[in-house]
Amino acid sequence: MSNFVDYVKIHCKSGHGGAGSAHLRREKYIPKGGPDGGDGGRGGHIIMKGNANEWTLLPLRYTRHVKAERGENGGKNQLTGAYGADVYIEVPIGTIAKNEDGEIIGEILEDGQEIILMEGGMGGKGNEHFKSSTNQTPRYAQPGMEGQEGYVVFELKILADVGLVGFPNAGKSTLLSAVSAAKPKIADYAFTTLTPNLGIVDYRNYKSFVMADIPGIIEGAAEGKGLGHRFLRHIERNSILLFLIPADSEDHFQEFKILENELKEYNPELLDKDFIVSVSKSDLLDDELKKEIAAEFPENKQPLFFSGVTGEGLVELKDAIWKQLHG
Repeated sequence: MSNFVDYVKIHCKSGHGGAGSAHLRREKYIPKGGPDGGDGGRGGHIIMKGNANEWTLLPLRYTRHVKAERGENGGKNQLTGAYGADVYIEVPIGTIAKNEDGEIIGEILEDGQEIILMEGGMGGKGNEHFKSSTNQTPRYAQPGMEGQEGYVVFELKILADVGLVGFPNAGKSTLLSAVSAAKPKIADYAFTTLTPNLGIVDYRNYKSFVMADIPGIIEGAAEGKGLGHRFLRHIERNSILLFLIPADSEDHFQEFKILENELKEYNPELLDKDFIVSVSKSDLLDDELKKEIAAEFPENKQPLFFSGVTGEGLVELKDAIWKQLHG
């Protein structure tokens, strides 16, 4: 089983509020002390919390139910019952929580951020709240409120500076392994990469940026074909996109247009992102072939040529990425 999990559904139930107390004050020298009951404690919340040390929803994979504590009942001497303990669900940055209807409850964008998914039930009021001029000794109190209950869906969208977009075998994993310490699986068959991989790319003067290798897209991915549909959502969170067209493609510009169309079909807003077009495996090309391929593209989409195997063009590629990120 993969260590990368980006979708989890959990049944959650927040705590029931504690009941208010109907206690009457009875002390030796105060025979008619009146109402003395305290309020019930609030039930525990279910809270989603961002954790920068997590990068997958795997720890939640086998969590089926999460239940918070009930609030304690109110006591005499107008003592409020203790709150039920909150339950924290720690998730990676980039996680979105949705309810059963698909409505977004909230999303985690930074470490330590907290979002209440389900609020604990309010504690009931003690009889002290119900006394009046006509009812000076109420012998009743308010019960606690029920907590919230339902399913919560957690979806993780990878946060990265640059996302790699390309067909299977375009050389995305090779590039990531060449410019970072990431060790993605590399082979000469389609869909070698089955889960997203992240790598930190070292740049000049001790600077760095994060690169994400997204599993290969195929034509029709936006309609659910192949693996692409499952992972297209990760591309939404990347600052810029790096399109990889392999040097041995039969039609380089047409391949780029297909990839561009799949992003458009999935979410038209993806085309508003800054992007760089590149041709991978350029060690297979001589200068004349590079000119022929470059001529296929319009002036504003001229590709950069690089080879993850020989290292050719990698410095120029990183320069272009950095300029796009911080230009």
